[in-house]
Amino acid sequence: MKTVFYGVLLGVTAVSGFAADEGIFSYRVGRFEIFMLVENQGQGRSSLLIGADARDIERYVPGGTYQSATNTFLIRTGEKNILVDTGFGGAVFNHLKTLGVEAAQIDAVLLTHLHGDHIGGLQKGGKPLFPRATVYLAQEEREFWAGSANAAAALAPYGDKVVTFRPGALGADIPELLPGITAIAAFGHTPGHTLYLVQSGGEGLLIWGDLIHVQGIQFPLPGVSVTYDTDPAAAAAIRTKVLEYAAGNHIPIGGMHLVYPAIGTVSPQGNGYRLTPAGR
Repeated sequence: MKTVFYGVLLGVTAVSGFAADEGIFSYRVGRFEIFMLVENQGQGRSSLLIGADARDIERYVPGGTYQSATNTFLIRTGEKNILVDTGFGGAVFNHLKTLGVEAAQIDAVLLTHLHGDHIGGLQKGGKPLFPRATVYLAQEEREFWAGSANAAAALAPYGDKVVTFRPGALGADIPELLPGITAIAAFGHTPGHTLYLVQSGGEGLLIWGDLIHVQGIQFPLPGVSVTYDTDPAAAAAIRTKVLEYAAGNHIPIGGMHLVYPAIGTVSPQGNGYRLTPAGR
């Protein structure tokens, strides 16, 4: 699978245009162009971990802090511009402009779930920020957040252009949600948390939303969850299952809280897993 870097990262020389710290990473899946867009980066604290003892934290999160990120993904299929999540609604718009894509040119927004750092860019002042887009999300997710004013405000400007679906089971034969894209249930972080498998030309990328927040510890110890998880036990179970599936089927992954480049391959290591970032 071909990777293209904007700027210099890990000793890879720039090929075009942007510095790595501008937060754009380009990746190709068959004929699809996929761009990982960094919304923000910062530091998180180990106090949000559930199921990790002091020795685990000292080993995998030394000092009790870790690098954190919030990302979105743009998929350019050749026919459509598809955005997966909208972040907080800040840097994503600048990144799109850098790539020559206006918000009005986004055809679809796929939501992994309805937390604020994933839907913050949907609307402003009651107006849709992606006026042409159809918004897709799991029926289970919409039902769970039916009483949330924030979720309602984010979705309301899109009216009947909000389309709900039932994501399929991991590994099952799932009908495509959009050409080249299938939606996979990964309930636990939230009751409708959804992954999107992007496939073209025999290649693939599993965009897995918030399956992992703290990569330093949750790859080697997938049983560790975070306080953001609605159901920590279910989140740990599906995380373990997805990691096994991605490693066993050699499917690259991308995540909303993985650090730059936020795309890579998963392989077994000891009793857990390790992430090899794209380009290494």
